[in-house]
Amino acid sequence: MDTAVTAQPGSHSPTPKRVQERPEAAIRFAGDSGDGMQLVGGQFTSTTAVFGNDVATFPDYPAEIRAPMGTIAGVSGFQINFSNHDIYTPGDRVDVLVAMNPAALKVNLRDLVDGGIIIVNTDEFSASNLQKALYTTNPLESGELARYQVVKVPITQQTLEAVKPTGLGPRDAGRCKNFYALGLLYWLFDRPLETTLAWIYTKFAKAPAVAEANALALKAGYNLGENTELFSVRYRVKPASLPPGTYRNITGNQATALGLITAARLAGKPLFYGSYPITPASEILHELALHPEFDVRVFQAEDEIAAMCAVVGAAYSGAIAATGTSGPGLSLKSEAIGLGVMTELPMVIIDVQRGGPSTGLPTKTEQSDLLQAMFGRHGDCPVPVVAARSPADCFWSAIEAVRVATKYMTPVILLTDGYLAMGSEPWKIPAVRDLPPIPIQHVTDPSGFQPFARNELGARPWAIPGTPGLEHRLSGLEKQDIVGTLSGNPENHQKMTEHRVRKVENVQRDIPEQDVFGPATGALAVVSWGGTYGTVRTAIERAQAAGKDVSHIHLRWIHPLPANLGALLKGFKRVLVCELNTGQLRALLRSIYLVDAVGLNKVQGRPFMVGEILSRIEEVLGGQS
Repeated sequence: MDTAVTAQPGSHSPTPKRVQERPEAAIRFAGDSGDGMQLVGGQFTSTTAVFGNDVATFPDYPAEIRAPMGTIAGVSGFQINFSNHDIYTPGDRVDVLVAMNPAALKVNLRDLVDGGIIIVNTDEFSASNLQKALYTTNPLESGELARYQVVKVPITQQTLEAVKPTGLGPRDAGRCKNFYALGLLYWLFDRPLETTLAWIYTKFAKAPAVAEANALALKAGYNLGENTELFSVRYRVKPASLPPGTYRNITGNQATALGLITAARLAGKPLFYGSYPITPASEILHELALHPEFDVRVFQAEDEIAAMCAVVGAAYSGAIAATGTSGPGLSLKSEAIGLGVMTELPMVIIDVQRGGPSTGLPTKTEQSDLLQAMFGRHGDCPVPVVAARSPADCFWSAIEAVRVATKYMTPVILLTDGYLAMGSEPWKIPAVRDLPPIPIQHVTDPSGFQPFARNELGARPWAIPGTPGLEHRLSGLEKQDIVGTLSGNPENHQKMTEHRVRKVENVQRDIPEQDVFGPATGALAVVSWGGTYGTVRTAIERAQAAGKDVSHIHLRWIHPLPANLGALLKGFKRVLVCELNTGQLRALLRSIYLVDAVGLNKVQGRPFMVGEILSRIEEVLGGQS
């Protein structure tokens, strides 16, 4: 259906709209990086969360800074999947695409389901914009969109008309077109306007004309759906049956920051966060800077090396110390992480992975830092490595990382990725009484104190500088076992290296046995880690529903691995490892457990689609490696 708009906002529709119930829907706003797609996507998400749906989102930013307007490189998008049941991903393919210009249509059309709805801003389909998007003909006229429902709306023109009463000039008035598109989507999916209207008037309280213009645009878009023949059907996704509790929508970076704050409070210690801004990890620093009332101290360093060294110093002084970065920053931090390992001080290093190498794809997701997290330091320099599986899980992973770091006196690396960091989902706010404390024991008695004596876990004592009688020396040089004096003795270096290795291996005591979704033995185990969890779990559920003999093993801890993992993997005829790199976890599993694992690997700056995983499952079960 190729539908052109002829009715004006406010005209009366002679026929009522049929409402169609849906269990879930995925929509995507796409336009130029200056079109405000992230803003209205966030507003649709907030409204949908308040409405009671389960929701998952995926913002997609341009990889280039200030890419030319109207070009493919400058396209920005925001995808929302919402449902009346539990969901794990922002959706595979989208049901509705809002394309604010030709480039947005070009980039995103491949992800639209057959028969899906395209809402296009026809005002932007000029000859010059078509050329920028590498179109030789206008797709709205060529017939290439015949298998979709195309709804043509002069969004810019309609917006300018709607906001005339505010007196804004054409430039400022045109910026409201994103809210016009949002209003139309609110009508299409039976969403209320009140949450966004309240946000608009709060956000633009100091610019009343701008607030009123955005509100008028929002209402005009809604009224266009209500009062014209644009759509014969509107859709309704009922609220989900979520466990009782108080929920908020949260991104992975926000959850990571709140997890660090919570861990510090559970430990009864101040939180120090030293960081150098880097995409896509910067929002952790921004979020933490908002909460000084919780004894949070943030330090924006001049570079990654300074940030990491400051964290080592903060850990030495007795604070809960953490830093956040992405792949290039983790490389620069590597020497000072080694200092943290050598001094055996507790700290958390968060790596929000992005496309690499070098600057690579700074706004796109990837899982290619796994081997760097495991081995990217000189010398035998082991650290525990844990990986969050969803935006909300970043909260719990941050707490777990702090708990292990302080218990075993070691740096811990927490891996997230751009997909988790920028994505969001409902998070059930936990009751403080349900969170176990993180016990911190600072040695205070100088009697018998030795800085490198070890407990049954292999952890040395944490002595605060300035405590009378506990004076000791820490540095990057090797220390004598137990007494902590400097030592170049070969046999002692061997012993201290083995101590540090064994201590990290002992973390396995705090890792629960690996669970399995599905039978514990069978034809195929699909292994995932980190942010691939949701897509893989969805694919496994569908495969099992189709009668496939397949199970899912999702790894939270990468180093050390769960104690029962080897025996578990050997209970399956085939093992398939899905990861957004060229096979890093697969190589580890093959070398450690000698299993003939095969891979599904993707390095396109985009997460897996469910269909990609299902196709690979079919291949492996059919005997294709």
